[in-house]
Amino acid sequence: MKSTSITLFLLVFFSFLTKGQRSLVEVWPESDTTTTFYTVKGERSGISYFKKHQFEEVEYVPKETLTFDKFHTPDVIYHWYKKWADQYPDLIDFYEVARSFEGRPIYQMTLTNKKTGKDTDKPAAFFEGVRHSGEITSSESVLWLTKYLIENYGKDPQVTELIDTKTIYLRPVNNPDGVNMYMHTAQRNRSTTRPDDNDGDGLFDEDPEEDLDGDGVIYQMRKKAVGDELKRANYVIDDRDATGQLMKRVPEGEGEYLVYTEGIDNDKDGRYNEDGIGGLDLHRNYPENWRPEPGMDATGRGYTQRGAGPFPLSEIETRSVVLWLLSHPNVSVVNSMDTSVPMHLRPPSTSKSAESMFPEDLAIYKHMDSLGLSFTGYPWAGDVYETYATRNVGGAGDPPKPNPLFGHGPDFGYFYYGAIWYGDELWNGGRHEDLNGDGEIDAYDGYLWDQQHNGGRGYKPWTKFMHPDLGEVEIGGAHPKFFSQNAPPSVLEKWAKNQALFNLAMALELPQLQFDDVVVKALANNEYEVTVSWTNTGKLPVALEQAKLVKIVQEDRVILEMDRKLLSGGDEAAVVIASPETRDKTIYAGYTGAGESKTASFKVQLKQQQPVKATVKLLSTRGGYLEREITIGN
Repeated sequence: MKSTSITLFLLVFFSFLTKGQRSLVEVWPESDTTTTFYTVKGERSGISYFKKHQFEEVEYVPKETLTFDKFHTPDVIYHWYKKWADQYPDLIDFYEVARSFEGRPIYQMTLTNKKTGKDTDKPAAFFEGVRHSGEITSSESVLWLTKYLIENYGKDPQVTELIDTKTIYLRPVNNPDGVNMYMHTAQRNRSTTRPDDNDGDGLFDEDPEEDLDGDGVIYQMRKKAVGDELKRANYVIDDRDATGQLMKRVPEGEGEYLVYTEGIDNDKDGRYNEDGIGGLDLHRNYPENWRPEPGMDATGRGYTQRGAGPFPLSEIETRSVVLWLLSHPNVSVVNSMDTSVPMHLRPPSTSKSAESMFPEDLAIYKHMDSLGLSFTGYPWAGDVYETYATRNVGGAGDPPKPNPLFGHGPDFGYFYYGAIWYGDELWNGGRHEDLNGDGEIDAYDGYLWDQQHNGGRGYKPWTKFMHPDLGEVEIGGAHPKFFSQNAPPSVLEKWAKNQALFNLAMALELPQLQFDDVVVKALANNEYEVTVSWTNTGKLPVALEQAKLVKIVQEDRVILEMDRKLLSGGDEAAVVIASPETRDKTIYAGYTGAGESKTASFKVQLKQQQPVKATVKLLSTRGGYLEREITIGN
């Protein structure tokens, strides 16, 4: 009886534990089929739940074949990454690097031939997408590159050599919280979903956008200004567009319309949708040249940066990138991509290039600018501070001038990490060519391209709507998700592919040290000279000048390693490494430039008759790790 009671108790106890474990398995709102609402985590002053919506432009369930005629949710992307990892275990590791603000896994892939060495023993590149929630063309480019490399390994000699000798790290989705909300609701935000007080009123996320007409998309609202509203009116209908669809911004007080994003003034402060879900900017949260949020500068006279967060690396999504890269200094090339300028975007972000970059490094970056343009044809390539800030001329307001961005990824990448680091922007809002022949490529050309080549899907005709506060308005304008911010599916693959090919081209230029020869030469008195020669066959040096300055990359070093017992005993040791004379017996060879060859020599004296087995090791932080077995003595 006692035995039966114990058995029953154990059965109940373990049943309870099992149920408890099952309850700990989180069902994320994007996967929860029991509700039609999507709930965002975090304590905020506004609502945290939104009606679910699925877009025809997005693939929510993986197909048999991966194609790029639709965007892919994180779950679909991870499906393919897991599948490839199972299919090619000798090439791929797929793993979690961090957990997002809401607790979702942030996944990454390491792609290299494991049979030819560890990933950390090889020169490397790192490519990342979806730092900003809605800039999903970037993740498609990472996914396209991943597919291309895997499918062409063993077929394309260039790709095969790349995977055999280098490492490619791929993080397609760095911000899973934001992108899942973006793809499963009408909502959109800049970066993380962590609640933030965007408008400085002490409330958090209290005034999000609303899908007033229930079509699943948050468009714009335009209201014909009357009375005192005319003092603020800053839009007119573009007179080049006979349909009245396109709006043009003008100086305040010179317009006929007020334009808002779709929604209501939830906090009754006279502004619309100014404090939605989240609001911090993961691309202003890096430690290099970080500045506090507006209102946090005690003097009121210093530089501030909206979206910077409470302190550098306050957001796990940014922190996970920085800490991971600092623990992987073998990475020489990074592209952490956004949308939608389009531009090859690089440092500096707070000064002119010539003012703050080493000339040798700037020359390499300018080469990469040209290399990128050869694949993408983007209208711009250059630094953030000057080229990006002054790229647009004309329009309302003062002429553009250089302007700093603080806490920016490319600045961390160069000034702190000493690497080639781009934050490229994909997609152009349809501004492909000068379709109306006025000598400019602008929003009207984008509108014409949409009508001629995209079936008009990029714009919604303005439709009357009775707004609860504003009265009669019209809802319409450009599709915010699949035209303004991202490429329409009809041209998605072109944009993803061209950007991916530039990233591949940068990876193909990684530094690569290779042994030329290791020669053992007999001298007098049982001494031997071991001469090691090597070449950097890559097109990049093993260290930029900035990397040397900040000591992120060590000098290339050569070590002669053998059984430590042979070296012990001082003058009575069986083997004495006479040169170099330093205690660590390491040859510090400086930094091997692109195409440069170097030589280093050891002198070894044997005090025994038997030959000695030794290993020559060449250690380069970003040029790779090499070793070769040798025999010293007859």
